[in-house]
Order: sequence, then C-alpha cells, then structure tokens
Amino acid sequence: MSTEIKVPTLGESVTEATVAKWFKAVGETVRADESLVELETDKVTVEVPSPASGVLTEIIVASGATVGVGAVLGLIGEAGTQPIIPASKPVAAPAAATAPAAPAVMPSAKKIAADGGLDPAALAGTGKDGRVTKGDVLSALAAPVPTPAAAPAADLGGREERVKMTRLRKRIAERLKDAQNTAAMLTTFNEVDMTALFDLRNQYKDAFEKKHGTKLGFMSFFVKACVAALKEWPAVNAEIAGDELIYKKYYDIGVAVGTPQGLVVPVVRGADQLSFAGIEQTIAGLGKKARDGKLTMEDLSGGTFTISNGGVYGSLMSTPILNPPQSAILGMHKVQQRPMVMPDGSIAARPMMYLALSYDHRIIDGREAVSFLVRVKDGIEDPSRLLLEV
Repeated sequence: MSTEIKVPTLGESVTEATVAKWFKAVGETVRADESLVELETDKVTVEVPSPASGVLTEIIVASGATVGVGAVLGLIGEAGTQPIIPASKPVAAPAAATAPAAPAVMPSAKKIAADGGLDPAALAGTGKDGRVTKGDVLSALAAPVPTPAAAPAADLGGREERVKMTRLRKRIAERLKDAQNTAAMLTTFNEVDMTALFDLRNQYKDAFEKKHGTKLGFMSFFVKACVAALKEWPAVNAEIAGDELIYKKYYDIGVAVGTPQGLVVPVVRGADQLSFAGIEQTIAGLGKKARDGKLTMEDLSGGTFTISNGGVYGSLMSTPILNPPQSAILGMHKVQQRPMVMPDGSIAARPMMYLALSYDHRIIDGREAVSFLVRVKDGIEDPSRLLLEV
C-alpha cells in the first residue's frame, strides 16, 4: 500500500509553491519525518517531511513545477516495494507523416494562456507526462519577446547571466511596489546621540552575557524604545482595512533580516512583555533561523511595526519602505562620530546615528510621526527612561 506525499498547508493567503528540489531519488529508503522535498513559496522555504517510513517509489511532481496545497508530490511504498517504472509500450510501425500530438494542458494553464494570447500547445510541459502547467505558461509570458534587429547582437562573451527570480524575490518586489502605489508614504528624520547607550552597554555587556547566555546588543533598546513610543502614539501601531482603522493593543515587532535569498521580517511577538534578555534571545534565534532557511510562516506573519537596521551594511541614511499592511517602519543607520555642539556651547565628537521613520500619511499625521521619533530618540539617549518606563 502506498502513502501519498502531499503539499502541506502553507500559511495564510499562500496557495501555491514551487518544487525547489527533492532530497531523495526514486528507489531510496526514507524514514518517517525525514525531509523529502523542498518547496519554495513567495514567503518562505518549506521542507516537506516523509509521512511514513519505506521506499520512495514515485516522484509525481518534478523540480521546478508549481503545485497547490494538497497536491500529491510523490508516493512512498513499504520496504521492499519496487519503484514505479512506466511500462514499455510496443513500438508502432512508422506511419505517414502526421503532426505530433499536442501536449496535455492543465485547465488553469489554458485560461492564463488564453488571457495572454499564447498557444500552450507550443510549450514544453514540465508537469507529469509532459503536461503544460500554469508555471510553464507564466514563464513563457514573462520571457522577453524577440524583436527583429538590423544586425546580429554582439557576443557579450559571458559578461551577462540570466537567473530566474525566486518566488520570494518576486513576492518582495510585488509587496514593495504595492506599498509605494497604495500608501501616502512620507519619511521623517532625526538623529540620536548613542553615548549613553554605549556607556551602559560597555558597563554591563559581560555580566549580561554571563547571566543570560546572549549578547547585549542595541536592538533590544530600540525595540523597547519603539514599544514605549507606540503606546504613546497608537496610530503608528495601527493599519487600514477598507474604510476602517484597526488599532493594535499588542506589540509584535518585525525585525528585518537580510539573507542570501532576500530580505525577510521575522516577528518578535509580545515585545512589550519581554525583558531585554528575552528580546535579545528571540532576535538571535530568529536571525539564525533566517540564515539557515528555517523560518516558518508563524515566524513571519502578524507584525504590527517593523525595525530595519541598514547600519549593519554601512548605510548612513535611507528612506525605508513600508511593510504592508503596517503603517510605519523605523530605519536605523550607521553610528558615526560627528562634531556636536553641547549645551554649554563646547564642541565634542559624539557617536551619532540618523533615524528615519517612514509612515503612511493616510493614517498617521506629521505631528504623530515626528513626536513618535522624538520619543524613540529620548529613550535611546537616556536608557534609564526605558528601564523605569517614563
């Protein structure tokens, strides 16, 4: 008896995935819960575990194909079961010249091809038995259309390389462009003197790491400062849903993380309830999962506000783009020594950081945005305010 390997539920609003690669070949022995196949969605990469122990007898969906939730990817048979190999068919005698049979076309692919004015019969199908899939049609429609040229194109000698965009990269592009097209996005700037935070961190970092088993970074202070400011200015923690405003009375803070596959934003949940150590431990764990490609849909969904630290890459100033449906995002930047005029009129070199708050002007007024950023600045320049919650 065979056990089906099915596409699992991929998360809210995610209905399709691309088969990235199989970890096992037909005929190999597998163990229950062993990773069999990797699926790539527009948000995360998901490894599908084996539902049973036995032998991988058939791969139904090959790498590169697009599948929906619940689709059967392959079959597992009991130990000793022979792989399913298509039976040989008798070779027919040569016939008069006839047109080759058109490949089978999936229903969803037919509709998309018709809408795009494309003949699916002219495509090479990647689905089972050569079927033309929705992904085949979309790839064909996305391919550049050749145009007549007066002269042959110059040989670039390998100076260009074309790589198909991953589903994650395409989704990132879509979301960022949607944010620009939909929101009335503005950015306000301020600068923060990091001296007090540096001094506090240098004084306690060794004791902190010894006690909590994690390093004391800057992110926990910025998360705490943002939570305090969000409580004071609730519109910055809200979102627009149709003709309604949704004010969030919880504080799930997204922390942007760069990975080789693209930018992802795992969420620190209940940040207002966490200690500094709890925040640092959570961020460290999410960062490791992001680098290892182990983030889940739960890790990435439901944030109310985002912090992005371009300073780790050397950015001095930028205007971060909103992470929909959130209404605001804080951009941190490189700490740089600059000459500052002190209250007594003297000039001193101080470690300064530019802060940027991009916000949706449809829901957040300029007064709220500027005041929010000043509140964050106050918390960082006087960290004792964060500890005392004043």
